[in-house]
Amino acid sequence: MKALPEKPLAGLRVIELSTVLAGPAVGMFFAELGAQVLKIENQTTGGDVTRTWKLTTEDPAWAYSAYYCSINWGKEILLMDLNRPEDMEWVQAQIKSADIVLANFKPDSAKRLRLDYASLKALNQRLIYGEITGFGSNDGRSAFDVVLQAEAGFLYMTGEKDAAPVKMPVALIDLLAAHQLKEGILLALLERAQTGKGRKVSVSLYAAALASLANQATNWLIAGKIPQRMGTLHPNIAPYGELFTCKDGGQIVLAVGNDRQFLYLCKALHLDALAADPDYCNNSQRVLNRSLLQAKLQIQIDQHDRAPLLALFHQMGVPAGGVRNMQEVFADPLAQEMLLDWALPDGTEVRSVRSVAFSIEE
Repeated sequence: MKALPEKPLAGLRVIELSTVLAGPAVGMFFAELGAQVLKIENQTTGGDVTRTWKLTTEDPAWAYSAYYCSINWGKEILLMDLNRPEDMEWVQAQIKSADIVLANFKPDSAKRLRLDYASLKALNQRLIYGEITGFGSNDGRSAFDVVLQAEAGFLYMTGEKDAAPVKMPVALIDLLAAHQLKEGILLALLERAQTGKGRKVSVSLYAAALASLANQATNWLIAGKIPQRMGTLHPNIAPYGELFTCKDGGQIVLAVGNDRQFLYLCKALHLDALAADPDYCNNSQRVLNRSLLQAKLQIQIDQHDRAPLLALFHQMGVPAGGVRNMQEVFADPLAQEMLLDWALPDGTEVRSVRSVAFSIEE
């Protein structure tokens, strides 16, 4: 991955009062782009709760966790008690000269601490206040990612047919909300450059989740179809999401999105007759007959090891990928370009992944 040109947001000051994942992910995004990010954690609770979210293999005495390290690169980190007047005065002094504040307080907590937008705007008219809530500013329900996966329909749709719902293994709703907040803050920064005025930018986890339902939302809203659990399969396309086991035990997934790609697949597997079969010659028929199609394809795929088969598919223009674990993922040179090597305040050297995936070139 090419480096961004000379830290485009150098000189920008961000005060991060948020916890867990969504808000800190926004803070790390700005840090990677060169902003100075000051993360204030609650001293009375031992800091951000994710410090304690550890795997059983992690040292329980360590002040951090692998989870915490995933979204806190590049920040100055301070533990403070905001109920103590001198600590609050110090934080307010920082906010007076800050560009952005990131917060995910419940509405009543923000007002009690005088860290709501109205209170901070009185200190700094240019301040951009980025707020993340669970269900909106007027709803005080506690909201963690799996709750939003359930409430927004993701949990109901995820898993194998006739089996229990399955949680996504990444807190995806938090990350989706973080992307929404980044976009809103960047727009507010553009506006401020013209008007000199700050803004409050708010996003709820719930709204971010709903905005990301994409075709599954319109499958219901337009087609009247309630999406059901289908494992890795796609409701509208086949073979798309079908998993296959290769001769060496490696797994692959196909993502054939049109008739031309299906023709390439059949040529690669020497199944030319299958491409002309009325039961499979177009996508609608393949969706209707996907189980029989998968069985026919598996017979041929059984004869190949994964790596050479994927190489053949890529050469032939067949969308396919290997099902890889984390060790396999980060052995990939492209994945290694996304790594960050850094040290925590206690001197521990750690490795995490960039949140900025784009490059800017002339």
